[in-house]
Amino acid sequence: MLLLTYIFISIGLVTAQNQRVTGIVVSEEDGQPIIGASVSVKGTSVGAISDIDGRFSISNIPSSAKTLVISYIGMVTQEVAIKQNVKIVLKSNAQVTDEVVVVAYGTAKKSSFTGSAQVIKNDQIEKRVVANVSKALDGVVAGVQSTAGSGQPGSGASVVIRGFGSINASNNPLYVVDGIPFDGNISSINPNDIESMTVLKDASAGALYGARGANGVVMITTKRGKNEGDKIDVNLKANWGVTSRSLKRYNTVNEKEYLELAFEAYKNELINTNGVAPSVAGTQALAKMAGGEGILGVNEEYNPYDSPIAQLIDPSTGKLNSSANLKYHENWMDELQADSPLRQEYQLAFTGGSKKTKYLASMGYLNEGGLLKTTSFERYSGRLNVDSEAKDWLKSGLSSSFAQYKSNYAAGAGTTQNSNVWYSAQFMAPIYPVYMHSADGGLALNSDGNKQFDYGSNRVNQSNWNPIATLYDDKAETLVDNMSARTYITLHADDDKYGFLKGFNFTTNFGLDYYSARGAEYANPYNGNAVGVSGRLTKESSRMLSYTFNQLLTYNRTFNDHSFDILIGHEYYALKTNYLSAQKTGFPFGGLYELAAASTLTDGTSYEDNYSIDSYLSRLNYNYKEKYYLSGSFRTDGSSRFYEDQRWGTFWSVGGSWRISRESFLSDVNWINNLTLKASYGIQGNDALSSYYPYQSLYSLGYPNASASGAMISSLENKKLKWEKNANLNIGVEATLFDRLYLTFEYFNKNTKDLLMKMPKATSTGFDSYWNNIGKVRNTGVELSVKVDVLKNTPLKWSFTAMGSHVKNKIIKLADKPEIISGNIILKEGEAINSFYLPTSAGVDPLTGNQLYLIKEKDADGNVTKEYKSSNYSLALSNREIAGNRIPDLYGSFNNEFKYKGFDLSLLTTYSIGGKIYDSNYNVLMGKGILYKGTTFHKNLLRRWQNPGDITDVPKLAWDNNINVTNKDMLDASYFSIKNITVGYTLPKSLLKKIGFESIRIFGTADNLAVFSHLDGMDPQYSLSGTTNYVYTPSKAISIGIDVKF
Repeated sequence: MLLLTYIFISIGLVTAQNQRVTGIVVSEEDGQPIIGASVSVKGTSVGAISDIDGRFSISNIPSSAKTLVISYIGMVTQEVAIKQNVKIVLKSNAQVTDEVVVVAYGTAKKSSFTGSAQVIKNDQIEKRVVANVSKALDGVVAGVQSTAGSGQPGSGASVVIRGFGSINASNNPLYVVDGIPFDGNISSINPNDIESMTVLKDASAGALYGARGANGVVMITTKRGKNEGDKIDVNLKANWGVTSRSLKRYNTVNEKEYLELAFEAYKNELINTNGVAPSVAGTQALAKMAGGEGILGVNEEYNPYDSPIAQLIDPSTGKLNSSANLKYHENWMDELQADSPLRQEYQLAFTGGSKKTKYLASMGYLNEGGLLKTTSFERYSGRLNVDSEAKDWLKSGLSSSFAQYKSNYAAGAGTTQNSNVWYSAQFMAPIYPVYMHSADGGLALNSDGNKQFDYGSNRVNQSNWNPIATLYDDKAETLVDNMSARTYITLHADDDKYGFLKGFNFTTNFGLDYYSARGAEYANPYNGNAVGVSGRLTKESSRMLSYTFNQLLTYNRTFNDHSFDILIGHEYYALKTNYLSAQKTGFPFGGLYELAAASTLTDGTSYEDNYSIDSYLSRLNYNYKEKYYLSGSFRTDGSSRFYEDQRWGTFWSVGGSWRISRESFLSDVNWINNLTLKASYGIQGNDALSSYYPYQSLYSLGYPNASASGAMISSLENKKLKWEKNANLNIGVEATLFDRLYLTFEYFNKNTKDLLMKMPKATSTGFDSYWNNIGKVRNTGVELSVKVDVLKNTPLKWSFTAMGSHVKNKIIKLADKPEIISGNIILKEGEAINSFYLPTSAGVDPLTGNQLYLIKEKDADGNVTKEYKSSNYSLALSNREIAGNRIPDLYGSFNNEFKYKGFDLSLLTTYSIGGKIYDSNYNVLMGKGILYKGTTFHKNLLRRWQNPGDITDVPKLAWDNNINVTNKDMLDASYFSIKNITVGYTLPKSLLKKIGFESIRIFGTADNLAVFSHLDGMDPQYSLSGTTNYVYTPSKAISIGIDVKF
């Protein structure tokens, strides 16, 4: 009995001394199980590894043990109390590590950075279905405005950071790739090769780029290799999709409406100009419609109805005969646009390395069909990045890339020439057929049974021309090669064994960009705008070579609570461009694409440009207890664009930040995770003019004088021309609250003085303008960015980001004169750049239907003494007033991201509120400026004035009645855009482990899905200048894809 009792007690004691734990390890980010996590009992050698389902089991745990330690590569190590069954949720290191920001000539922790910058990570970039990475900036950076002016595949975006700082000099930001300014075409950069983009917005961030950083800097960092032993990571990504029009079309009239409007225009012209009595004007109008200059052609071949014009329209009412039937109906825009053009993209990347060397090699292919038939963009790209550490004091590396792309486009884009197929097709009257028809309206097929294009030999406008046929008959293409290389060597002393040299680093960087483009535009000899010269061929070739060489010495040390980071350096940049073009006409027959086949040389030119900048730079960063931060930078640049007495410009910045949340008085406030106040001020420069030699007198050579060649001066010198300078103040607050609410608020004041601008010159000098420094422009504004992790520690995760920016632009001073007027645009002190200057509309005269203008008579002091209405346009021109500008009152974006287990969904929308826009396309359709016969009309003309007593805002319609542009034609530029929707599913790791893959994600994306604005057809995102142009609209892309890693 005693023996049995002793045995049971002993078993109980042993059992009490050992514990058993089971559990599961999952990722906080997606809730998926983590395979291979280390789970150990703290203070012992007892442990386990999580299995394919993330589960683990540990037995024989001493009773004295209280804690488990769980770790995994890329995750934050966590300690939890021992329980029988436990679930461990690991956070990614990326969620808790102080974010590293790529800055000028180095990197910085976000917490120590005193400037204004925002990082766009590669997962944000890869969501966008774009060929040009500049378009990926839209809606993801506060203070950045991005416009995509063309729907041509591969075209880029115009990017402006914190408003227009210049009038004639460039407003484009500087692009820096892997630490070196980039001079190639942004279209050559494969977005899938990018690790991150950092936008530097203020002087503290960008002043170290001196002459080239005044408009902000976009730092592009490409992906690098990894040190993973002998393991090679392979990433294969592919997506397939279609593109289509993202904007609705303009609401234009049909055949019936067009003929009735055209009849009315003829009738009113006869009454107004020729004095024809209204009782007979209708009959004569019908005759003119079918006459030699009539819209229907000489023999009414463009009458789409089965009744002759005399029976088609009632001359007394102007209404179409209801019994008439259409013989054919063809839509020019339908025929112009491709039917769901395909887009396909493939990426293959290899990353790997050893203890000493790491590498990344990637290849990419993109083929994107255009919205217009026969247009396309095709790109081949490759990249090789290598980093090596041969010694513990020696590092070196290479970043190299090559891209070749071919762009097939429609010639004449943006012009009002017939060669612009978008312009011609969009404005073609609906009565004109695309294809040839027989008398009964049936298609007139050729001997092969195919449709034949109708070239409109008797059209009153755009005769001998068919925009659709031009896409096939003509040819326009560009082939570009882009090569870039960056290499560096760093000598560094990071160990105590180097004694007093510890903390010193010397780096030399060399970067090279090469760009070569060959283009050809061919217009056939049979139809179109080159018929009269028997065809035309233009060929051009351009080459660009630039290099940057710098030497940088840094010293980085911490002494107790004091940390210093000092940089001094020198940099030299040189650019050389070559251009050659020739044009010939006179081809014996079509289909010849070489200049040698043509007979007459009509144009030819070539030139070479050279440009260089020599720079010396320095920077000091200091922090005390990682609580108080100070920074300062200094750079001096010598630019070849200026005369030697004005060549050197000095640029600098100072900045500071205070991490208030690290103060002891906030140590017990747990809900404030971070609170930082920062401010900076600095001077930056701009010399980016259209001319490389603005201070010199230039001569155009080759002008013949009898039998001798001659020269003619083309621009005047100005040796006093100097740098445009930008004084930039930035004040900001950053906060993280409750570990889920992230706030950034910034105020900026950017003053640009010594504006580089072409000033008007007296015509008696023989020149219309010359380069000079004039005036001052100011941009002030605020930016707010709010991110909320709405659902965080739950299976369903939801983060919401909202951004809003407000910018006010004002011309402070213009030298010599308070205003400069160019067409309908005015530069005036106290007003914004690109303000519209137009007559003020006073409505439509209800008696006559004429347009009325508001006239204000003023005294010598400018006070209004009398106001009245007049139809005198010349008088109205002398009474013009500011009619608004394109700058919005508020613009920004909303972004929602959802994650549930392996599923992810994101929705990015952008908005703009306020501002005015002049829509050139709409005003052509409304007959503004001049009313062209044969041009279609907008349906808003249906509410025109027709009879005395009519109250309307649309004047009388007549071919001879120019409906002039007024302030009423400035449209609201506000819009809301669905920029991107992405949905994806990542397969469970437990399944992938079985089939040998690291990750598989299947996704679908809709990019640039829809735009909602004041007027269907209008593209409010076309331009920041406030005027649209005759280019075809950006397209939307819908695609599906797969991303595989193994």
